Amino acid sequence: MPAAGGIGPGNGKEYPGNLTPFVTITCIVAAMGGLIFGYDIGISGGVTTMTPFLQKFFREVWEKKEANKSMNQYCQYDSQTLTMFTSSLYLAALLASLVASTVTRKLGRRLSMLFGGLLFFAGALINGFAKAVWMLIVGRLLLGFGIGSANQSVPLYLSEMAPYKYRGALNIGFQLSITVGILIANRLSLGGAMVPALIITVGSLVLPDTPNSMIERGRTEEARAKLKKIRGEDDVDEEFRDLVSASPHLTMAILIPFFQQLTGINVIMFYAPVLFNTICGNCVFDDASLMSAMITGVVNVAATLVSIYGVDKWGRRFLFLEGGVQMLIYQAVVAACIGAKFGTNGNPGDLPKWYAIVVVFFICVYVAGFAWSWGPLGWLVPSEIFPLEIRSAAQSINVSVNMMFTFLVAQVFLTMLCHLKFGLFMFFAFFVIIMSIFVYYFLPETKGIPIEEMNQVWKSHWYWSRFMEDLDYPINGNLEMSKGGQGPKLV
Repeated sequence: MPAAGGIGPGNGKEYPGNLTPFVTITCIVAAMGGLIFGYDIGISGGVTTMTPFLQKFFREVWEKKEANKSMNQYCQYDSQTLTMFTSSLYLAALLASLVASTVTRKLGRRLSMLFGGLLFFAGALINGFAKAVWMLIVGRLLLGFGIGSANQSVPLYLSEMAPYKYRGALNIGFQLSITVGILIANRLSLGGAMVPALIITVGSLVLPDTPNSMIERGRTEEARAKLKKIRGEDDVDEEFRDLVSASPHLTMAILIPFFQQLTGINVIMFYAPVLFNTICGNCVFDDASLMSAMITGVVNVAATLVSIYGVDKWGRRFLFLEGGVQMLIYQAVVAACIGAKFGTNGNPGDLPKWYAIVVVFFICVYVAGFAWSWGPLGWLVPSEIFPLEIRSAAQSINVSVNMMFTFLVAQVFLTMLCHLKFGLFMFFAFFVIIMSIFVYYFLPETKGIPIEEMNQVWKSHWYWSRFMEDLDYPINGNLEMSKGGQGPKLV
């Protein structure tokens, strides 16, 4: 059997705890950290199709676009300067995530969110008043530093604060705020990013720190008191003792974000206006590309709500696999539709309005498949499977890999579109097949498992169990890794 044997009610530990108003409000405020990431994804795609923006900052792209109105639609936005504007943020986020691991571990999740909000605010301010391309790039770099810090801390914060029965739904609040950010960004300016930056900055000032983070910094009595408050129970001794149980497993921290970026979703969300402008360059729409991007944004938000509802009922594996099949089918359909009209020369001739609407519909079905599977679960699963001792470091790896491949995809996408044409969708479809096979055989189900008991999931898995050791971890959590990969030892 490729699936793991599970633990949970009747098999593992069930910690007392309720979904208190305190926890609910706290998680909602923290999840707002996703707004800054989503807003940037949406705004960077939106402005790149706006004529005033292109005329002011990327005039050569605008001139090529105007000259190519009846020619090759695949290559009209092929500009390394333009893609550097988009992808520079993710390079900065990659670098920031490496530093944010130390900040998150030593100063807590809350301060990491605060630093992220302040950096993002500074970047939004510079972009809002930008007069030249270099100011745009500097602003984007600061935005990236902010996103790298927030993406490091927010998923950890949500997984640690939430009762295990509701951890999936509360953690996916982060992805929901990303999708809301994408949606609202389609109609706002670069400087408007200061609004979500202020939300996460002010929010981080009033949020409590997590018990896990307090234990990590030696504040055990405060952690016990905080755990009682967030669980709404006095009997938290067993969960408190188990907060230090650990055995590291980093494969998922690398492969899940790697696969998430190779679903092709960022191609859609970064450049949705560009794609739709290309698909419908000869259609009679008012503001067709931005309207189509708004439609996919609404679908993104709605499908994420489906994930919030179902993740703790249907499980992570089911959503991963169903979403993978759905994305695969509709990537192939979109490739066929675009290929049939644009061919290899990129000239669609007279493209009927109904045809463009059909393509937009198929893309929306693809977006829905991502938004209730790889979108939220790509952040949820890595944030919940790691023990406290390595949680910050593992999340740093997760964010770093995510940002590295986001940067690479953003940097090469327009060039790949110019050369691979409609075959670009099949390129990403191939990786959807690979990642679905990986999930089927190697990802255990983590639904309903207390975060401190996650080690048992790996011990019961058909493959990963061979790398795990049956150890009883001490209450004080004094562990380190033995030499030669032998597993943890007492110190």
